[in-house]
Amino acid sequence: MLVAMGNTVFYLQAAAPYAAAGALILAVVSLVLLLILRRRIGRLARGKSGNMEETIDLLAREMKEMQEFRSELEQYLKLAEKRLRGSVQGIGVVRFNPFEAQGGNQSFAAALLDERGNGIVLSTLHARERASVYCKPIEGGSSTFDLTDEEKEAIEHAKQSIAKNRKK
Repeated sequence: MLVAMGNTVFYLQAAAPYAAAGALILAVVSLVLLLILRRRIGRLARGKSGNMEETIDLLAREMKEMQEFRSELEQYLKLAEKRLRGSVQGIGVVRFNPFEAQGGNQSFAAALLDERGNGIVLSTLHARERASVYCKPIEGGSSTFDLTDEEKEAIEHAKQSIAKNRKK
């Protein structure tokens, strides 16, 4: 029994420096983690007074203000999108010469359409003695009035312009 006890004491004496080194390493790691945690808490509590409760209250108020601002911004965005749908988003212009005796393609048809294809087509016929201007309503990309080929082409250009703008 003495021999067994002597071996145990020998092993304990041999392992003691390793256990002490392990305990020292564990203490150093714990100290480093404690310092990191203190610094994080210090950053959180940093403020005018350094009071953590006041800092948390301040952060809660700022969060509420940000949520209110976001809500107002979303409402404004919805209104802006609604207005934008009714604005001119597609423009198509076709120049042409309605009379063979006169050159220069001074006459034109211009289509101005919103997102839904509603708007107007404006046509001018330029002659030697006068210029005539015509305006026809467009709903859903077509009109209840008869359209010239140039007006139809201008409407198609405007529709293509709208489609191209949607892809951007």
